[in-house]
Amino acid sequence: MSASAWFAVRAPLTPRRKLLLGIGSFLLPLLLWAAVSYVPWLWHPQVLVNSVGDVDYLEPGMRMDRALFADEVAAMQEAGKAPPQGTPANPVYLPAPHEVARAFYTAFTTAPEQKDGLWLHESLWQSVQVIFWGFVISSLIGVPLGILCGVYTPISRLNEPFIEFFRYLPAPAFGALAVAILGIHDGPKIAIIVIGTFFQQVLVIANTTRKLEFGLLEAALTLGTRRWKLLSRVVLPGILPDLYRDQRVLLGWAWTYLIVAELIGTSSGITFFITQQARYQHFDNVYAAIAMIGVIGLGIDLMLAWLGRRLFPWDRSQGKS
Repeated sequence: MSASAWFAVRAPLTPRRKLLLGIGSFLLPLLLWAAVSYVPWLWHPQVLVNSVGDVDYLEPGMRMDRALFADEVAAMQEAGKAPPQGTPANPVYLPAPHEVARAFYTAFTTAPEQKDGLWLHESLWQSVQVIFWGFVISSLIGVPLGILCGVYTPISRLNEPFIEFFRYLPAPAFGALAVAILGIHDGPKIAIIVIGTFFQQVLVIANTTRKLEFGLLEAALTLGTRRWKLLSRVVLPGILPDLYRDQRVLLGWAWTYLIVAELIGTSSGITFFITQQARYQHFDNVYAAIAMIGVIGLGIDLMLAWLGRRLFPWDRSQGKS
């Protein structure tokens, strides 16, 4: 297969090539991670102590810098004592792929360290609820306002300058204010998701609405279409596929605000689980939990993409991604 076939500009891909490239996008970083984890000479800046020899302060299972370990071995050999023994190892914060894969199962079956702690599935469910309600509230206001801004210039001029200003303000900066107003439970977390997505949502949807062919609007107005019917019968059907795609992208933004949102108020959700596991140096569970966020987010996006192809079969851009 020629290289030009793989690198043709904007050429449609066959299903087989799509599958191969999709697998490769996950396989390449996994192979790099495996190489760093399993090839001793590639990195491994530490040594995992297997036998302490005659060194008093060492313990089996302890990790230490490779240079310091070499000094201890040389000192014991020079003194005629038993040197310590160990194997090359990476720092504790970089577990091997098989350890993280095992944690995908054990994280669901191992009880929390704290008595009042939540299981992983309970933490995930809390986070999903925060994302859901935050994005729903944002969309209920942001979608209609974005469409109105895209259709009517006075509404756009009245709202968009302030929205352009406000979208540059970091959503986490409103955490303390959200707690003061909404309490310490899920309210402020949902508020951060709303603040983080609403203003971007209005601008994105307004821009999408403006891309609708103006001739359609002129024709509808010429035929006597009134304002409400203009929106419901012309504008909304005309932008619906692009609007649906915008919402998929914006939902991904909502997930990126999740970790920051869950640091506000009471500790809960997947962020609290990750923090607790890191505190006890269970970094395999940390990586597993982070990966699970990606799996859930990607799974939802793929499901929405599949649904979009069924809802909008006439939209050619649905099959280009």
